[in-house]
Amino acid sequence: MTNSKRKILVTSALPYANGPIHLGHLVEYIQTDIWVRFQKQRGHDCTYVCADDAHGTPIMLKADQMGVTPEQLIARVSEEHQRDFAGFMVGFDNYYSTHSPENREFASLIYRRLNDGGHIARRTITQAFDPEKQMFLPDRFVKGECPKCGAADQYGDSCEACGATYSPTELKNAYSAVSGAKPVEKESEHFFFKLGDFEQFLRSWVDQHVQQQMIHKLNEWFEAGLQQWDISRDAPYWGFEIPDAPGKYFYVWLDAPIGYMASFKNWCDKNDVDFDEYWNAASDTELYHFIGKDIAYFHTLFWPAMLEGAGFRKPNGVFCHGFLTVNGQKMSKSRGTFIMAETYLKYLRPEYLRYYFAAKLGSGIDDIDLSLDDFRMRVNADLVNKVVNIASRCAGFIAKKFDGQLAERLVQPELYDEAVRAGASIADAYEKREYARAMREIMQVADRANQYIDAAEPWVLAKQEGREQDVQDCCTLGINLFRVILSYLAPVLPQVAEEAAQFLNLASLNIDGFAWDAVETPLLGHRINKFKPLMQRVEPDAIDKMIEDSRQSLAAAAANPAQKAVPDMEPIADTIEFPDFAKVDLRIAKIARAEHVEGADKLLRLTLDLGGETRNVFAGIKSAYQPEQLEGKLTVMVANLAPRKMKFGVSEGMVLAAGPGGKDLWILEPHEGAQPGMRIK
Repeated sequence: MTNSKRKILVTSALPYANGPIHLGHLVEYIQTDIWVRFQKQRGHDCTYVCADDAHGTPIMLKADQMGVTPEQLIARVSEEHQRDFAGFMVGFDNYYSTHSPENREFASLIYRRLNDGGHIARRTITQAFDPEKQMFLPDRFVKGECPKCGAADQYGDSCEACGATYSPTELKNAYSAVSGAKPVEKESEHFFFKLGDFEQFLRSWVDQHVQQQMIHKLNEWFEAGLQQWDISRDAPYWGFEIPDAPGKYFYVWLDAPIGYMASFKNWCDKNDVDFDEYWNAASDTELYHFIGKDIAYFHTLFWPAMLEGAGFRKPNGVFCHGFLTVNGQKMSKSRGTFIMAETYLKYLRPEYLRYYFAAKLGSGIDDIDLSLDDFRMRVNADLVNKVVNIASRCAGFIAKKFDGQLAERLVQPELYDEAVRAGASIADAYEKREYARAMREIMQVADRANQYIDAAEPWVLAKQEGREQDVQDCCTLGINLFRVILSYLAPVLPQVAEEAAQFLNLASLNIDGFAWDAVETPLLGHRINKFKPLMQRVEPDAIDKMIEDSRQSLAAAAANPAQKAVPDMEPIADTIEFPDFAKVDLRIAKIARAEHVEGADKLLRLTLDLGGETRNVFAGIKSAYQPEQLEGKLTVMVANLAPRKMKFGVSEGMVLAAGPGGKDLWILEPHEGAQPGMRIK
């Protein structure tokens, strides 16, 4: 039997409102949804809320780039997000936005309480400022040469070539990624949350409410010392203005987790639920956050400290998960494995992915891999050949020979009782988020059911005179075991469970036929409906088509960035006049020689033949090409770019390349017949 009824509030991290949902995102939302559905199946009062994270500089710039208002951008993206989540049966009780009156109210309230408690400091800092856009630049919007290794086009916080970290003001030849202008240093007063005030509280809280693997990382942060957190940004900024501080705005990461409270308050107001019962400091309800391990710092330090300082309850648990790889590698746009939710749903049922993720997920923070071959084989072997096969092998005999009527008895009650008893361990696995263990144990029940049917051979008995009762008994037990298995799989396969409930005619029982304890009473003397195939095999061509569609659609989106918000797309700089563009001298060049640069992770040294003149150019394309792949090829270079001194030598031009980066980078290759030195007009 289930425990006493619990009141549980569950959240997933808020997806950022500037791009679509992909399979990497779905790990978290499917993991959370399974847990929530399990709690509801157990009879608990469990509410699942989420929202779009709708503030920040990237959204402001993205909207400007697309010629729409931020409100229009976040409204469109929210519609797309909710469509994709619904497609994967993620059953939010409320999906909202951080750009809401409730969120403004709670952000201001928490800030005022922290400020009144002496936990907010003010001091003047120096930041990079774009003189053309008249805005302060976040670190990731300042680029230049690494101050340590000299690598070009590095972000303002860290170098991808040598791994060094630094401040944007240390970059050499820095420029704004927004306008291309050279940033200047400018002072501004900022507001800081004094995280160190809560160190003792956090040390105690973390030990009880965070996974052990994350505690080790958090202890490193404790030992390094908890730094004050800059919670303000200067206008222009897309967000909420700080009370009594004109021109100052809450940093997006301050109001993002407060969005959990805002979404729940919105739901409470619509459903006449007492918000304070869940959020007051002495609440005996439960609160759990499911997040990726990359945002643990915010959720396990800043967030509980903010709640403590503002007098609200803290989470009972913050559950971190790992990242998703596909076929053992980081998701790739060029390989077609950077798969959007919308693309997947064109070719495959969502339950397939929900089950595969469940079969891989544990309670820790390890990354999981979506091996597409293993995905196909496991879905076919487990769901089609094992689970659905039980019903398909038995339903026909019950329909044809007994008019859909199950027998009045279980011929082997001990087998059924064994399947029901397995529910205790399976429930324990679900509760602890050990879904892989739950799936293994459910498949063990399915294996025993199939072994029983194999041994009983109802297809043989049906041909023997006088064995009708044996056929009905055998198939009745098989159908009942199928019901138990589908009950255990219902949190993972909600649509299949619903279709199975129709087949099993559970509505006629006037009970919730898939409530966790319902299977303790078998279906005897009960009429079932005609069986319809519940799942089909995953065919290789469906996966191939999905991969090809992903590859083509992402390439098209990259070529037409204004048509669709694509993750990580850099803002487009201001327009230039034609005379400025005419100054750029583009020439065909033959790559006479290409070689590695000792000590450089991203650079290749290219000797370019311009037809009577050679140039030495350093190009950051090592992640995409080996030197031997380049020699003899024709490419396009900017021939009149001023020479630039780098750590490894002088670069006398620039080779043009395109792509999102990493292995997905392509030099521009002109048509055959072009000659080195030829100018492109």
